[in-house]
This record gives sequence, C-alpha cells and structure tokens, in this order.
Amino acid sequence: MAPDCKTRLPLAGNHPDGTHLRTALALATAGVPVLPLRHGKVPFGNCRACADNACGGRPNMKHAGTCQCPAPCHAWAAATTDPGVITSPSWAAAWRNAVAVAYHPGGAGLTVVDLDTPAAVAWARETLPGTRTVPTTRGEHWIYRGAMRSSNGVRPGVDIKSLMNYARWLGPGTGRMTVLPSAVRDLVVREDTTPAAGRVVSSVSARATWNPSVATGCRHTERYVRTGLERGLALVRARTESGAGSQAFGVARFLAMQHTQCPGPCGLDAIAEEIVSAAVSVGVPETYARRAVTNGLETAGERAT
Repeated sequence: MAPDCKTRLPLAGNHPDGTHLRTALALATAGVPVLPLRHGKVPFGNCRACADNACGGRPNMKHAGTCQCPAPCHAWAAATTDPGVITSPSWAAAWRNAVAVAYHPGGAGLTVVDLDTPAAVAWARETLPGTRTVPTTRGEHWIYRGAMRSSNGVRPGVDIKSLMNYARWLGPGTGRMTVLPSAVRDLVVREDTTPAAGRVVSSVSARATWNPSVATGCRHTERYVRTGLERGLALVRARTESGAGSQAFGVARFLAMQHTQCPGPCGLDAIAEEIVSAAVSVGVPETYARRAVTNGLETAGERAT
C-alpha cells in the first residue's frame, strides 16, 4: 500500500468489556488486518496440514497467495480484516485462548519502529521525524504511514515491523501519524550492505552446543536436528560480506518452526547459542546477533526451553 494510504487506527484501545475479539473487529473495521496471540504473545501454531513446513511456509508457499487455512495459521499471513473469518467457528477456539491481539502493519500500509529500550527511544527522538507513538512494556512503538521490508536488530534495541511481520496491539497511541521517512528505510539498507568486520572481536564458541541430553522432549531424531542445524549454520557463515544478522534471524525462525509440535523441551537455547556463534564468527557484533536470533525464535512462536 502506498505511503498515502487511508488506514486509520481506532481512537480507542481494547473494548470496555475487555474481549480481544471485539478489539480485533474494531481494528478490522478500520482496515487493519488482525490475528490472535496465544500465551507468550506469539501466534497460534500452524494447522495440521501445514505442520513441519509441509505447505512450504510463508512467504515461499508451494501455492502463492494469502493464507487460506480456515484456522489462524502462518502468523502474520493469517491476519485479516474479514469479519466473517475473524468470527468464524474455526477461529473461535483461538479467541477463547488468546492473550492479546496482533496486527499486520504492512497489510495496513504501515510500518512500526519497535524501540525496546530507553536508549533506543532516546535515539529515535533525536534522529527520526515525530509520528504516532504507542508506549510498550520496555519502550515505544513509532508508527508511520507506508510499508517496507521488515528487519530485526537494525540497531541496538530497534526492530522494523511492516511486511511479513506482526506487531502486538497496545492501543491507539498519541500524535499525528506521518509518512515513512527515508531515515527508517535506510536502517534496513544499511544492515544489508554493511560488510562484516575484518576481525572478530568476540566469540561465543565455548558456550553450549546442542545434543540429545538437552532435548528430552523433542520428537525429532538427533540426525534430523543436527542436519538442519548444520545447514543453517552454513548459511550464516556464508554471509561474509553482509546480511549475516538477518540470515541468523531467518535460520533461528525456521529451526524453531520445526519444533512447534514437540512436547518439549527441545534444546532451543543451545541451538540459539550455535547460531549466535556462527554469526559472530563472520563479524556480527554479539549483541546484534543474540537479538536477531532471539527475535527469530520468538517470531516462530516456539517456547524457548
């Protein structure tokens, strides 16, 4: 959607009776695609037909297009403004168990700059044009008109949530929403084009590695997990010039998705450490790498154990 989109966020927060479904319907009426979030503030798991990435996963589906699964599936791709879908029997169980409402910023022609620390908020106030702001538990969401590619950890404490991502609805916020500035778009471009440091200044190679003893509740074989992990680590290590942080996020998200149906624990902590180590080995600062991997795990909706 173009930056001059007409999407208007509701001027009220959660409905007075507190139901997430009513909040979702209010947002949908305003043209904002919504989906329910379960415990942990993550999307509900994929349906059985899409489990274990059988359908190809978003965005590279075997059959392109929006999510057509009857129940909430594929996280941000399931977000909708259709009240018939939102109130359908297939979504009813999700709403009964929902702990929050999320929305798809890119689907509404919006971009959310997620500022997770006081330092990040201070940076934004000094650097970015003012816009609609929403307080969060740890910082603020700055909402701009216009969609762009999402990216995590573009700088310390800063994520970009727009296309192919979701944001938790925390209320309408305050201030006039302004057009997405080049300063925000440049944050993503910079991460893609900045070469890795010539000398690694930190290492996490001595920390935990995955083995069956930390995955007592995993339904996969050791060979399956190690093969997938090694392939993912190779992808991260191959990014010697740029994009290793984003690759680490993608690998963490993909690997976590493979364990959404496991009773757990699956040893995702150890898997995360190995991905972080791989990113650091090609020059990604450890703080950035750790944040990218953590966000990848959380975006996949997997419980870290």
